[in-house]
Formats: sequence, structure tokens, C-alpha cells
Amino acid sequence: MIQFLIEYDVHLWFGLFITIAAAVSFIREKVSIEITSLAVLTLLLIFGQTFPLPDAAGNNQLSAAKLLAGFANPSLIAVLALLVMGQGLIQTDSLRFLTSFFARTKKSYSWISITALFLFVCVFSAFMNNTPLVIIAIPIIQVLATSAGYSESRFLIPLSYVAILGGMTTLIGSSTNLLVSSSMSELGYAPLTFFEFVIPGSMIAVVGFIYVLLILPRLMPERTGMARELAGSRKEFVAELDITEDSKLIGAECDGGKFPGLPDLNIKLIQRGGHIILPPFEGYAIEAHDILIISATRDSLTKLLAQYPGFLLSEEEAAAISQAALESDDDEDVPSTEDMNVQTRVLAEIMITPASRMVDMSLDHANFQKQYGVVVLGIQRRAKVVRRRLGRIRLESGDVLLIAGNRMTVNSMRDSTDFIVLSGSKRDLPIMGKTPLALGIFLVTIGLAAANIITIPVAAIAGSAGMIATGCLNIRQATRAIDRKIFLLVGSMLALGVILEASGAARYIAELVLSLPFADTPLSILAIMFLLIALTTNVLSNNACAILFTPIAMNLAGSIEAPANLPIDIASLFAITVIFAANCSFASPIGYQTNLLVMGPGHYRFRDFIKGGLPLVLILWVTFIMIAKFYYGLE
Repeated sequence: MIQFLIEYDVHLWFGLFITIAAAVSFIREKVSIEITSLAVLTLLLIFGQTFPLPDAAGNNQLSAAKLLAGFANPSLIAVLALLVMGQGLIQTDSLRFLTSFFARTKKSYSWISITALFLFVCVFSAFMNNTPLVIIAIPIIQVLATSAGYSESRFLIPLSYVAILGGMTTLIGSSTNLLVSSSMSELGYAPLTFFEFVIPGSMIAVVGFIYVLLILPRLMPERTGMARELAGSRKEFVAELDITEDSKLIGAECDGGKFPGLPDLNIKLIQRGGHIILPPFEGYAIEAHDILIISATRDSLTKLLAQYPGFLLSEEEAAAISQAALESDDDEDVPSTEDMNVQTRVLAEIMITPASRMVDMSLDHANFQKQYGVVVLGIQRRAKVVRRRLGRIRLESGDVLLIAGNRMTVNSMRDSTDFIVLSGSKRDLPIMGKTPLALGIFLVTIGLAAANIITIPVAAIAGSAGMIATGCLNIRQATRAIDRKIFLLVGSMLALGVILEASGAARYIAELVLSLPFADTPLSILAIMFLLIALTTNVLSNNACAILFTPIAMNLAGSIEAPANLPIDIASLFAITVIFAANCSFASPIGYQTNLLVMGPGHYRFRDFIKGGLPLVLILWVTFIMIAKFYYGLE
């Protein structure tokens, strides 16, 4: 052991140092994942060039070609191609006609619909990227939760969890699964097959699903969104009053929480110039050019509009809305004159999608007012409301924006793929003309890969090319669907895996695990490794964790004697353990992308994921030990 460390000390310790530094950077989030990934890759390239590590033939094992090979990794390309296919399904609304089936607004059916929707997401996550599934399901869950009389915060973390659980069952269910299989190939082992772990994965998914359905909603908090907090009761409308210079309200002073002339209205805030005035309003008087955000019932707003037409609508706004209503092709969506007046300005929440072209744009650059005719009042990032200097904030996927605009404009924003409107809708979800084509391409692609007729990377690339060729999405949309975070993270982590394996750092960590006093059987080693990876994946990303631990797992597999009656190759069993453990990203929002997507709409805090996710990690750990003992026959 000492000779081993002396011979490889420089490369080994540098590999361990870079691994720890990268992990700390990912956890602290002071710099973006992309910057950390680029920094790791740059340091590895410079180190490999300065301190070459020759193999038996004299070739540098840390050459630029070897370190950069991860960016051409077939599994990485397959993951990106599957993202493009998923975006094609979103563009064509291919899954909406299925998910809309669950949108039953009657309270008696709401729980049944929520359960059925969870089951649908769990099953489909085994065969496609779960991000588009969660994006499509979020508004439906919100509608169903409201119908059941609960806050959506009870059900959005469970939605993310069932998507992750479903992804554990097949090779393409998660990018993590593909990357582990690819890492095995690079290390000289046979890759995993499409359905190799579907039975144990389904066992884990069923146990997790029962917990998510019966226990987790009871652990989740009851929280309302920004719009609801301003609006108060769901039966009230939110409107905006512009105080003109000739308004009769000028000079009205607050008395007992109410302003004279507005007795039936609940004033939530007053915007005066560049300042926001929040309750209580005692001592304040209404001034010209004030903007009042109010909530009131339909009857109260109708009465106000009848008495003071200029309070809610200017002549230009009334004319514009009337014209828009006349030009509408859908008679059911054309409101009456009274409804148009009352519903003119509303608040809504929209969430930025991962493929949005607005990601990394500042709010000033995105210019919602010019593009969509709405005003951004606030931004919520990971359940924290950002109030100052909004225009300079750069948007990220999962951000929730509080917008104000007329109801018809907000309704029209549902057709955009750059964001999803979180307020829900009673309108039927649209079915695009390319739906059968997109679904056909998806099913053929999955079928060919599952039957091993063609490899998964080839099937995924062919499927994404078919989506583009048939017009299900265009090149620009396909390019936006490619997540650069995944590309840079996976490429750099694969490069880090090269130095860990070549320097012997992976073998060194494996020997440390084997030296533990209670790691004396294959079952105990797998149990220790599962728990270690499952905890680590909640502070790193699941992909980074899988790539880093696969070489260690393969070294562990090669260091122990496989039981004679083992029904599977020992290396494959260790790889499957890495897959299950790396997918246990339940106790943190940063471990998995779907967790980040639901964090804003559900108004969650970090501790909510710990409270609901940590018990699930421990339950799945015990479940895995039972599977390893009784299904695989380990002792």
C-alpha cells in the first residue's frame, strides 16, 4: 500500500483534490455548474500535459484526447438526443391529451386523479426523460390540488419523486443509468442491457410510490403562491386601479384599514413612483398616479366599474380588449362586456422552463411588457422572493415570475414553450397536428432500443433527427433543448473519472471502504456503498455522483470474491447499486432537475426536501438490502 501511494502520489492526490474541490464548489453554488465544470476540465488538461502519466506502452493516460473523449461519449450524446425528443413531445403537446384525462375538477375525483397522474408519470418516466413529464404535469397537479381543497405544495415534491422513482427501472429512464453503463464500457466491462434491472428497480419504485402517495403529502407544508397571497380568497379577483389626475379618490385618507369610496375592496399594495407601500396604510392618502393592487369579488368590481368606469379601464384599454374579444375564434372564450371589464388585469405565476430561450436573459433584456403585454412584479427563485433591482436579475430554469396583465393576454401565454402558466385553466388542453407523428417516432425509437435491434445512442439520434425532419420541432428548438449544464458537467466529470482510474485514486478509495471493520461480506459492502452514494447524490448532481462512483464500484467488484450462486455478474450488480443509489436524489433540491422545477411553484424551502426526502432515502436503502439478500441471494 505504501509503495502504491509513493509511486502514484502526485497524480492520486491531485485527482482526489480536484474531486473534493469540485464537490465543494457544487455544494456552495457560489459559481455556476458550468463554470466549475470548465475549471475542472481546464485544470485536468493542464495537469495532464505538465505531469504525464505513461502506461506500459509509454502513452500518456492523461492526454488531451483521453480527457476530452467524454464529450464524444455515446451515452452523453444519447442523453442529449433524448432531451431533443422530449422537447419534440412538448412542442407537439403529445402527452397533454393523456395528462388532461386526469384533470377532473370535482372534489370527489381529485384524489383518484392525483393518484392516477402520479402512476402515469412514474410509468412513463421509465421510457423517457422525466423533465418534460413534470413540466406538463405541474399545472394539472395545481388544478387537482385546488379541487381537493389543498395547497399544491402538498403534491409537487411527490410529483418530482415519482418521476425519479420511475426512472430507476430501465436503462433510459434516467441519464444517470446510461452514464453508469457507458462508464462500465470504458473500464472494460460489458454494458448493462435495457431491462437488466427492471425487476429490482420496480420493487424499489413500488415501495417508494407507496410512501410518496400515503405518507409524503402529510409531511409537506401548506403554502400559497405569491398571487394567492395578494389575492386572498380564490373567489376574489385581483385588479389594478390607476389613479388619474382627475380621480375622485385623490386625497382619500385611510381610516380603519379602508379608504373612503372603496369600502368593499381589499387593497393589497400601493405603487407610488418607484416605491411599493404595503399595509397598514394608516396615515397615507391616495395621490395622483398611484397604482392600487386590489382584490374583490366579481360583484364588488362590477359595482365599482359601473360607478367609476375610469378606475379600472382607460378608454384605450377598453377598446383594445373589446377588439380582441371580437377577433377571437373560440366563442366559449369570449367573455361578456361585464366579464371583460372585471377581468381586465389579473396576477398570474409563470415558470421558466429548462429549454426556454429566456434562460440567462436579464428581465430587462427579456422585456415581457413589450413581447407579451404583461408586467413582471416579482421573481421567486427556490421559494425566495427577490424584490430589488429585478431588471438586472438573470433568469434561470425553474424561476417563478409574478406577472400582471389582462386575462386574455395571460391565457394566450399558455401556448409559449418558454414558460408554463402555473395558475391552471379550465380550458381543454390543445392537441397539435403533429401529435400522432411525434408519438409514433417516440414509440418506434423506444421499441427499437428495447428490442436491441439498434443501440440506444443510434436510436436516440435517429429519433431526434426524425422529430426535426418531420417538423415536430425546428433546429432552434432542438438546440435549446440540449442542456449545456449536462453536456459540460458530464464531459468534465468523465475527464475526472479518467484521472481517478488512471492514477489509482478509485482503487485507493475502494481499499479504504474494504478496510472498514464491518465491510466483510458482499452484502455489507453493497449496503455501505449504497448509503454513501445516496447521501452524496443529494449534495452533488446525480450524474456527477454516478460517474465518480462507477470506477470505485468496479474496483470494489474486482476486489471481492463473487458468490458461486449469484444470478448476475458481480460487476453488473455493483453498477446497478450505483444506479439505484445515485437516483436517490430526494433529500435536496440540487440533486435532480425535477426537484428544482417544483421548488418554485411549490414555494418550498431546502428543509422541505430534507423532511420528506431523507426518510425515503432510508426506506429505499433498507429495501435495497432486502432485494440484495433475497432476490440476488447475497449474504
